[in-house]
Amino acid sequence: MISEVKEKVDGILNSHNCEKKELITIIQEIQKEYHYLPEEILIYVAGKLDISQSKIYGVATFYENFSLDAKGKNIIKICDGTACHVRKSVPILTAMYKELKLSEKKKTTDDLLFTVETVSCLGACGLAPVITINDHVYPKMTPESAIELIRAIKKEEMQCL
Repeated sequence: MISEVKEKVDGILNSHNCEKKELITIIQEIQKEYHYLPEEILIYVAGKLDISQSKIYGVATFYENFSLDAKGKNIIKICDGTACHVRKSVPILTAMYKELKLSEKKKTTDDLLFTVETVSCLGACGLAPVITINDHVYPKMTPESAIELIRAIKKEEMQCL
């Protein structure tokens, strides 16, 4: 593990006094930092907390919000609950997959800028169809407006380079 990563992880561990009972909070913070839970970091944390690797993997795989796969900087969630589905969320998903060169099996762009996920409900049925990008709600979406959002984010990212 490179020293910069080790320092960040040690900082997270130390902020929780390396207490086993803080495991969930610790891995939440690690995921927030890296957008997923890298295997070598989980192994390192298990050693530092003196818990088995199987225990840490058990926690990481039990909770749906944790991911062992790399995710993009921008997490796009497309609602496919009843209201959104009826109001045509599938064409939005299809358009996003096409624009980002993703698929049902490949959910994250190679540049790690975007991850596209479908969710059962975002709790905004009156605004259907709905997507979120990094937990910001975008109501009454169309395939065209979704593509515009993606392109705007790409343009913004290019300006930051």
